[in-house]
Amino acid sequence: MPRIRITQFRSVIGCPDGQRRTVRSLGLRKIGQSVVHEDTPSLRGMAFKVRHLVKVEPENGESGGSS
Repeated sequence: MPRIRITQFRSVIGCPDGQRRTVRSLGLRKIGQSVVHEDTPSLRGMAFKVRHLVKVEPENGESGGSS
């Protein structure tokens, strides 16, 4: 299944509580932090809700191992 990287680039200060909880449930705590999740419709909906706070991009790297 495809994976996406979600990076927080803006603060949640001044945002409604629902948006704060959404960012937290995505696994983000700090500005500049990135998390990788499976690309599912529910996750896309959460990212869309806070699209002004996060950046979503496809995951290019491969897990583990070096050549």
